[in-house]
Amino acid sequence: MRLPLAPNRALIEQTSEAVSQLLRFDAPADAKLSAFFRQGRQGPRERAFIAEVSYTILRRLRSLSCWCGKREPRLLVLAALIRHWGMSVQALAGALDAEERQWLSRRRGEGDPILSPAERCDLPDWLYARWQALFGEEALAALARALNQPAPLDLRVNALKATREAVLASLEADGIVAQPCPYAPWGVRLAEKPVLEKHSLFLSGAVEVQDEGSQLIAHLVAPRRGEMVVDFCAGAGGKTLALGALMRGTGRLYAFDVSAKRLSKLKPRLARAGLTNVYPLVLASENDMPVKRLRGKIDRVLVDAPCSGLGTLRRNPDLKWRIMPTDIEALVAKQKAILSAAARLLKSGGRLVYATCSLLAEENEGVVAAFLSAHPEFERRSAREILAAQGIFVPAIEDDLFLTPHRHATDGFYAAVMERR
Repeated sequence: MRLPLAPNRALIEQTSEAVSQLLRFDAPADAKLSAFFRQGRQGPRERAFIAEVSYTILRRLRSLSCWCGKREPRLLVLAALIRHWGMSVQALAGALDAEERQWLSRRRGEGDPILSPAERCDLPDWLYARWQALFGEEALAALARALNQPAPLDLRVNALKATREAVLASLEADGIVAQPCPYAPWGVRLAEKPVLEKHSLFLSGAVEVQDEGSQLIAHLVAPRRGEMVVDFCAGAGGKTLALGALMRGTGRLYAFDVSAKRLSKLKPRLARAGLTNVYPLVLASENDMPVKRLRGKIDRVLVDAPCSGLGTLRRNPDLKWRIMPTDIEALVAKQKAILSAAARLLKSGGRLVYATCSLLAEENEGVVAAFLSAHPEFERRSAREILAAQGIFVPAIEDDLFLTPHRHATDGFYAAVMERR
């Protein structure tokens, strides 16, 4: 990839200011950047430059800080441009003062500093230790390399409105390079990231933006036509839309969430997708009255649990610096409570899918093991067999779905399938 324009002094100053705000880690990086752009008068190319360089710094913060000798926004910007965007000191000369030119020339001549394994992977020490125990050092190095790359743009074809072949043909006609995703039967992966909000495929509801791993979660739920299904933590509804399409718009699909703001984003997406069988409901808690009324009546429940999101570092690199070990403890307690409450909805033979976008064992296998120990009326089902029955074959998975960017080129996802006996 190349930067959208050559930096000048003003652009480096603006990028440094944006990085200074991001390094406070007091809000999600995308929200902070959006607020920063609303305050300025940058054009599209300037915004793209600032965003690309800022996210490079968030991904590579530890190694860049070691190279600079300190965590100073302007120095980090210059180091990112030279080390990760292939720029020379000479190319940057017009944007630098004499002291900066001397510092960069001297720093390049000194060679690279000696880094610890966690610094080489650009991970905090606590997260490196946990992932090393889970993956081993060699696999963790591969995982870290993958997580430190930008994610591709994946689309899900809406089966109610189009076929994947027709979508691929339409994209090709518009000069957009795309190919089928390797695993998800309705997935399309784009080579670049065009603006899709005004594209006819998006406006007609023929496609939605959704990572391939997220699409596979819906195939584990595998809802049938006419069933009653609950997406227990629906959020803005990406997986809800995928479930509705698999149900071919039949039955009843409840979308629960405790955030009215998140659920409000689902309604225009439902209209665009042509789904009329979805019922969004805002809950006060996981034990709210709508949950009690549906107890024992539901065929399938998806619990896409609130989690650390550490499997999405390709898209949200700030999370590895914002999430603390104490946050994980609180999340695990919440995950266990939500899973237990959601399980009460299921009728005999009903299916429960627990999913996260985390790669931490305590949020994944640990939560499921605790649930099964406390609920002997549930038994585990093989994720591999459920997907294979739909013609979906994903390597390196067994009982549970465990996706990683270095093995599967998706975001990091975990999912376990359980059924009431």
